[in-house]
Amino acid sequence: MKVKVISVLEDNYMYLVIEESTRDAIAVDAAVPKRLLEIIRKEDVTLRAILTTHHHWDHARGNEELARLCPGLRVYGADERIGALTHKVTHSQELTFGAIRVRCLFTPCHTSGHMCYFMWEDGSPDAPALFSGDTLFVGGCGKFFEGTAEQMYTNLTQILGALPKETKVFCGHECTVRNLKFALKVEPENEIVKKKLAWAKQRDDEDLPTVPSTLQEEFLYNPFLRVTEEPLQKFTGKTDPVEVLRTLRTEKDNFKKPKERLNPQAVLAFDWGLFSPFLEKK
Repeated sequence: MKVKVISVLEDNYMYLVIEESTRDAIAVDAAVPKRLLEIIRKEDVTLRAILTTHHHWDHARGNEELARLCPGLRVYGADERIGALTHKVTHSQELTFGAIRVRCLFTPCHTSGHMCYFMWEDGSPDAPALFSGDTLFVGGCGKFFEGTAEQMYTNLTQILGALPKETKVFCGHECTVRNLKFALKVEPENEIVKKKLAWAKQRDDEDLPTVPSTLQEEFLYNPFLRVTEEPLQKFTGKTDPVEVLRTLRTEKDNFKKPKERLNPQAVLAFDWGLFSPFLEKK
């Protein structure tokens, strides 16, 4: 099982999962058909199905065009609002694509019909993969557009958090730096957050993805998975895990990432008045 990470739109990810023995492929969140088809041609594979995490346009808008271009294409999802849907799936339902096994995990909150997809191959030494859409991000979680803190707590602790710790997390957006800046505000003494943020900034500078992470890593730096930890309770002023999560989400929604500090040389130049001729009014 090979996973191709495809950056599209402003900060979205779509994925192409390739069954290497048959050269069949499954797309996850096929938002940009032209880009997806380019990769399919380059990899010389046949697209058999689309797994859609939720109905938002930046995850599902390519379904109709791909269904038209690929007769017999199966489109899976849990929400009737998903375009070109052919197979509505339910929680814990399992799908098989050659050697690839998929378990559907229902995680309503970001949208009321959000589905994550847990994928593995029997007998493979490779770690399983979780396609978490907009439920779980690297260092964060999705906004509660159509759900509650109680639902997200269940999603993160009982459904996704219970998966094998080596599971690779492939999320729906590249927002790791922003998420970890918030995590650092919440836990300023957390050395793992500091290291992960520095790494993510470097990846960002090099225009490289920060996915996948692993579930084990997420428990060390993702504040939304650390709601029972003392620093999180101190930051929120709450002890009940659901209330910690609810307060964290509100704080994150209102969070403005710190402005980057000016280059030290630029600060000195201002102090010494070197920019004055350029700043004087004509």
